[in-house]
Amino acid sequence: MVNLARSPSLKIQYYLIRDITVMDIRRLDLNLLLLLDGLFKEQNLSAVARQLGMSQPMASAGLRKLREFFGDQLFLSTGRGMRPTPFAESIAGPVRTVLSTVDHHILRKPHFSPAESDRVFTITTTDIGVLIFIPPILQRIRAVAPNVSLRCVATSHEHLEDALERGEIDLAIGYFPDLIGPNIVTEDLFDHPFTCIARRDHPAIGDNLSLDQFLAADHIVVSQQGRSQEIFERRIRELKLQRRVVLHLPHFMSVPQLVATSDMIATVPFSLGAWYANAGLKLMPPPVSIPLIELKQHWHRRMDNEPAVRWLQSIVAEELRDRDPALAMSADYARSRAKAAALAAAIPPDGKSRYR
Repeated sequence: MVNLARSPSLKIQYYLIRDITVMDIRRLDLNLLLLLDGLFKEQNLSAVARQLGMSQPMASAGLRKLREFFGDQLFLSTGRGMRPTPFAESIAGPVRTVLSTVDHHILRKPHFSPAESDRVFTITTTDIGVLIFIPPILQRIRAVAPNVSLRCVATSHEHLEDALERGEIDLAIGYFPDLIGPNIVTEDLFDHPFTCIARRDHPAIGDNLSLDQFLAADHIVVSQQGRSQEIFERRIRELKLQRRVVLHLPHFMSVPQLVATSDMIATVPFSLGAWYANAGLKLMPPPVSIPLIELKQHWHRRMDNEPAVRWLQSIVAEELRDRDPALAMSADYARSRAKAAALAAAIPPDGKSRYR
């Protein structure tokens, strides 16, 4: 404990601090700061009342409340108007700073200027998503916001919602069926088909893939929990079909090369097959009907009014909504889909081909 008797300077400071009146901001109507600031500028109560849309009695009552709160006259009537007291002059600058801060940083919504921004946006998507989603999005961004950049990250499904809430990730783009929390906002983009891929000179498979050929082939299967491949695997289980799976993989990117150099086949999102169609592969409609992959963009509700993230959402929607970029990759896509539709019409609900 400090001995004040042995520290004269501390003793003086103690008594000065003890005598300071601490004002409780909860007793101050902050709207009255507008009246105070107006008086600093105009030094005329009637003029300030008109500017603030107040009656003269209301302005007088406001000034009285300010005087009571601060314990100072603040302004005195003179032949040259209402002149501020020394105390009023000492708080004029801080009052103006407070009002300016409230006006610019609280009352005005944040503004985002793409052309001037150097923000780094963080997106989570799959390895296929990087191939399909990112090129049109990045091309659009580069055209209107040359200093903005993207960062693509992989995030586990169980941590994704928390990462969106914390702002670590701005958008999730792709197939995220478990991302359904009450604070998650979702926008549909487009539905995407599956395709079967095999090497072009496969000894047992021609341009069409029958159900018999499909079941007899050696398969590569991608095992990714919560990813689009679950749609296809679930459909196989529903139809009680038995395949010969010779290779399980954790991701898609090595599948095209493995298929192109072997007699194995794989069922993958169409975009992956289309991307590698010129690498010795052929694309064939699956011999069973498969639900489409519903691709969406997701963000956290707390970002609804964040201008930068809203801008990115609009870019994604404009580039991808109802526009599957993968469809432009294959000149044979329309013909392939026609074959798929015809084949699907020939497959009864049990999944057994009428052509067996």
